[in-house]
This record gives sequence, C-alpha cells and structure tokens, in this order.
Amino acid sequence: MLTIQDFSKSYSGTRIISTNFLQFATGVYWLQGENGSGKTTFFKSLAGLHPCEGTIQFDDGISLHQNPVDFRRRVNYSEAEPLYPGFLTAKDIIRFVGKTKGADRSQQDFFAEQFGVNHFFEKPCETFSSGMLKKLSLTLAFLGSPKLIILDEPLITLDEQARGVLLEILETYLKQHDITFLVASHQPFESTTLTLMGTYRIQHQTISTV
Repeated sequence: MLTIQDFSKSYSGTRIISTNFLQFATGVYWLQGENGSGKTTFFKSLAGLHPCEGTIQFDDGISLHQNPVDFRRRVNYSEAEPLYPGFLTAKDIIRFVGKTKGADRSQQDFFAEQFGVNHFFEKPCETFSSGMLKKLSLTLAFLGSPKLIILDEPLITLDEQARGVLLEILETYLKQHDITFLVASHQPFESTTLTLMGTYRIQHQTISTV
C-alpha cells in the first residue's frame, strides 16, 4: 500500500500538480492526462527524481522524505522516452542498475531475455532505436524487489510481441507479488486477464478518480 498526502510540486513558485490524498493498494492503476498535464512530473516525484512537498510512504512507514534510500530501492521507474549514455551498452546499464537494486545475475538475464534485450546486450546505446531503448527501460523496471513500479507510456514504440510479453509479466507479478503498478498510457492498458484497480485523470493540476 502506497499513501500520498498533501502532495504538491512547483517550479519557480508555480504549482504544477498537487493532490490531497491518494492511496494505491496492490494492483494496476491507470493515470490519464494530456501532454503537459503533469503525469511525468508526478511520476518522477514519486520515484525520488524530483523534490516535492507532502508525505509519500508505504504501509510499513518507509517514507520518501524520511527514508529516501530505502524508499528508492522499492520504486522502479520506466520513462516514456528513456535516454542513456551513448557509450554504455545494455549490459553495462543492466549490471549497474541490477547491483543497486539487489538483483542477481539470473534475474537480470531473465528480464533481458524476456524483452529481447539479449539480442543487443553488448551494443552501445547510441546505436539503439526508440523501441530498443524502451525494451531496456522496461527490463530495468522489474529488477530487484520493488513494491512500486511506475510505467510511463510503456506501450509506445513497442512491437506487438513485446507488448504481449509486458502484459504477461504484469499478470504474473500480480499473482506472485504484493506490488503496485502506476501506468500512464494514451492507449488502453487492459487485456482480457488484466484488471485495473482504478483509473485516475490529471486535470487542472489535480488528480481525481475517473
């Protein structure tokens, strides 16, 4: 369970997005909003990449602001348009992130194979297409033992096979782990076996239930 209270994010004194109270239990939640509405800002704040105001914590008391290192180890984030240093290979990045997340080699290699990253494992990122970068980003999102996985536009630039793999992994994780997924997507993020726990929309700088 993730609880968010009195959250707000501002730039140069201008509020970008805020919400009084949100609570996410185990399951998949879909966050909708137009480009520029604040989805990515909200996600990066939850992932600890942007400073923000408010209380963000798990049900055992681990908090973004009070326990930043432990909190970040529990949160994995896949960006909508990921970018990595061009001289690094997929292997370099997976090994580095895997070490910081406590993921052993077998888990790293498993997800690299699931998303097809093993086919370009030792190639530099500067040679990657947008689809290859997305597959690498999704591989990183599942490393370790996360309690919250944030997927920002996970379906864009993915081929049909990779989309199917992603949905299958989500379904498996929900059956085997106590985990929360927050997903932003302009495309319907559902399947015949994947049930959404809730849908939210960002409008007028606030987040509300649809």
